[in-house]
Amino acid sequence: MTDFAHFLAALFWYGVFILLPGGAFSIAIHFLLSLPMRRRDRALFFLDLVDTVLQRGQPLEPAILAAAENHDRAIGVRFYMMAAHIEGGARLGEALEKEPRFLPPQINAILRAGEKLGDLKKVLPACREVLRIAPDTVRSTTHYMVAILLIFAPVACWVISLLSIFVLPKFKDVFAGANVQVWPLAVFVFNLDHFNILVGFEMLVFCALLAVAVIYIGGPGFVRWFQFREVPVVDWITWRIPWKQKKLQRTFSAMLAVLLDGGVPEAEAVRLAGDSTANEICRRRARRVIIALENGTKLEDAVRAFDDTGEFHWRLTNATHAHGGFLNALRGWHEALDARAFQQEEAATHMLTSGLVILNGLVVALIAISMFGMLVMILKATIAAT
Repeated sequence: MTDFAHFLAALFWYGVFILLPGGAFSIAIHFLLSLPMRRRDRALFFLDLVDTVLQRGQPLEPAILAAAENHDRAIGVRFYMMAAHIEGGARLGEALEKEPRFLPPQINAILRAGEKLGDLKKVLPACREVLRIAPDTVRSTTHYMVAILLIFAPVACWVISLLSIFVLPKFKDVFAGANVQVWPLAVFVFNLDHFNILVGFEMLVFCALLAVAVIYIGGPGFVRWFQFREVPVVDWITWRIPWKQKKLQRTFSAMLAVLLDGGVPEAEAVRLAGDSTANEICRRRARRVIIALENGTKLEDAVRAFDDTGEFHWRLTNATHAHGGFLNALRGWHEALDARAFQQEEAATHMLTSGLVILNGLVVALIAISMFGMLVMILKATIAAT
């Protein structure tokens, strides 16, 4: 009976110290990693609501207020804050401007541009294009990076620190007493300065992955905190990331096509399309296109100021001679941009995670080889002495 009581006590403490913290940690990880997908689902719900109301020919603002009366928590608190602005007499565009974190910045800008156009229905396809999710491989690799961040890097720092504090001094005492020659590799690795470099490297990896995880989980609303209007650092970095640049080009091209098909003047269409990207670099390039238009340049030639590669120029040139509207003519261009963006994003995430695994593996291998090498030298010295 005593042994059984000890077993139950061990089982209880195992649940308290292992299962409960592990379960809480798993729930927290799931909650954090699912935040971007929940934001996307809320945006898609709102777009479906707008599409349904417009299909029925009903006024949009009363329908939003009616949806808010359901008090569904899955919609998110910011939806009700936006509905409160509408209840106070604001139009949809004004409510979105007062509550900018309800929708992603590009969706927000596109809907406001569609309201200025006078036909929200035409811009909804462009909104859905922005919300298109990355392939499963890209998302799983991103989640894998977060797992490395939350598990391996801190554990590696902790283990290396324990080795430097408790294990290495004992090994040095044993070697000093046995008068054994130490491997040069072990001397290099277990040098205190070099050990601090290893710890610093792991901390650098941890901080870099932490930044990536925070940006991924926080989303556009969090990143915008680091944006400065005069010096748009975030927008500049976004434009310099190849797959982000292609997605911005797709958004600009899709909105420009929608606006041109809607009969908006070219200069105004370019301005609204630039605003729809929610990126200051794109807005500046759009202003350069507008200046070229004002100087008498044709649109298909003026867009050279937006795309350095020149591909958008000949795509738009072909679209002007095609039938069925600009959006249909440029659909292949948009799909090509999506495919390239997904390919580059997948390649970058795989290269990053593989590189981190290899680098961490090299650190572990150096420590393991040096430790076993020292043990081998001690055994050899012991055998020779006997």
